Amino acid sequence: MTAARNPIPGVVYRPAAESAYYAQQGALTEETLVSAFADVVARHPERVAISEIGRTISYRALDEITDRVAAGLLRLGLKPLDRVVFQLTNTKELLISYVACLKAGLIPICTLAAHRQSEIGYLARHASAKAHFIDGDNDKFDFVAFARSMRAEIPTMQHIVVMRAGPDLDTRDNVHAFESLTEGIDRAQAREVLAGVERDPWQVAIFQLSGGTTGVPKIIPRFHNEYIYSIRAMTRYCGLDETLVAFTPSPLMHNAPMICYWGPALFAGGEIAVTPSLDPEVIGRLMAERKPNWICMPSVIYLRLKSSGVLDRLSFSHVKASTVSSGVPAIEKLTGAPALPLFGMTEGLICYGRVDDPREARETTAGWTVSEFDELRLLRPGSEDDCAEGEIGELAVKGPCVIHGYFDAEERNKEAFTSDMFYRSGDLCGFKTIGGKRFLTFEGRIKDVVSRGGEKINCMEVETAAASHPKIGSIAIVPMPDPAYEERACAFVILAPGAESLSVTELGTFLERAGLAKFKWPERIEIVTDFPMTSSGKLSKPRLKEIIRDKLKEEAAAAPSASDSLMTQRMPA
Repeated sequence: MTAARNPIPGVVYRPAAESAYYAQQGALTEETLVSAFADVVARHPERVAISEIGRTISYRALDEITDRVAAGLLRLGLKPLDRVVFQLTNTKELLISYVACLKAGLIPICTLAAHRQSEIGYLARHASAKAHFIDGDNDKFDFVAFARSMRAEIPTMQHIVVMRAGPDLDTRDNVHAFESLTEGIDRAQAREVLAGVERDPWQVAIFQLSGGTTGVPKIIPRFHNEYIYSIRAMTRYCGLDETLVAFTPSPLMHNAPMICYWGPALFAGGEIAVTPSLDPEVIGRLMAERKPNWICMPSVIYLRLKSSGVLDRLSFSHVKASTVSSGVPAIEKLTGAPALPLFGMTEGLICYGRVDDPREARETTAGWTVSEFDELRLLRPGSEDDCAEGEIGELAVKGPCVIHGYFDAEERNKEAFTSDMFYRSGDLCGFKTIGGKRFLTFEGRIKDVVSRGGEKINCMEVETAAASHPKIGSIAIVPMPDPAYEERACAFVILAPGAESLSVTELGTFLERAGLAKFKWPERIEIVTDFPMTSSGKLSKPRLKEIIRDKLKEEAAAAPSASDSLMTQRMPA
């Protein structure tokens, strides 16, 4: 069988003929993430699965606790295929909850701890979420109060599950301490409950989120057999095995960490090192103790480790490779270990470099797709015409892990695919041959986003929220280059009549009240009298990008520290 037994309304499933083809090729199998995990437990029961500073959990122990948590979640009244919001920091409880949800047949919605009412409210309503998983020990934000307020607004939301809850947690109205889920459930009872959960390899495993081009992130359904295939294809491509010790401070519920860092560790019998802290000393302690050999850290984290002196105390001699989205030479210089480029999209494509690739390829390209079945095309923007050899074009992809539609988003789906169902990435790319091998190069974006340290900011979403600020007549947000985050958001603003200024702090406070996550707030404002326009009379964001890029260069030349300033600037367009 190559189709889901109980299709979920709003999910776009792969056409039967295509599923059959990939099944015949051995890419998509009858295996689920749950059965793949069971196989790892059988082969490596005593190996370390998860580690924190001073603590480890074996695969055998992880299997047992996730059985009991899964049964506990079903005991609450949740049912297979119910959606649950994951809004958690990087801890062992996140990983335990994730595996438990897979076993219970629940579908995690992969939100971020940084998301607020705008994002959580929309996503939970759109997916008809039944539960909200949160942290209970965050000293900067009261997630319990936040989850209660969200539940009051979301008709389907029934349960709140709190990780590391204190003894004073108010458990009325279906608020549950994570630790209480397993009370009164032993392993045998748990397995009896879970025996009744349907395992369907062609069914949705998780709801990931897109970087998107308009509005809040779109929901991306990812399926059991294609997700395990993607993880294994990446593992094979990079030559990884059970000796893997993976670490990333990036949000674990992102697609890239799942596919490229901790997913390969979990499904090969390796170790996942975790800490919720971004403090350099804490990260340094974890790395010194667990010695991760497969690392992905944003450049800004490396810079913090360096400036704090922590990096100089660490050895990278055992590291297989560090993964970076750009800047391979800089990271190799900092660590002395190989660095590999990574490029991909939550919609399915993963491209990687390899240690044995030519240096030119690792430093100037995004590597190549990890799946032999992926098809890559470069299209002339706005058309379905293939580019001539050597031309830059919009990357369009098709493959065993590439989606066929966003969840319940008919209008967006009409725009996102070609007539022959290649997914339009919105990225400008090229092909480059080095040493007789083809590589992909990233050349820019068509889509209207800022990539801040790997977190995608939808410009239209922020512009829409900011437009009602009483001091703003009109606003346009574009990415500006940044040495630590790669990009930050810069807002070009035409002031409303009577307004004389607008500060970054004022705008941030306004967006906070609007419920937008903090990482989306613009970090620089350029006050202008008008916007540059195209010949057809439309706002020219490419010209705004050039303006801020040139201004930053001027500031850097005048005073090296000026380019890091986040002060409001006044400048005519």
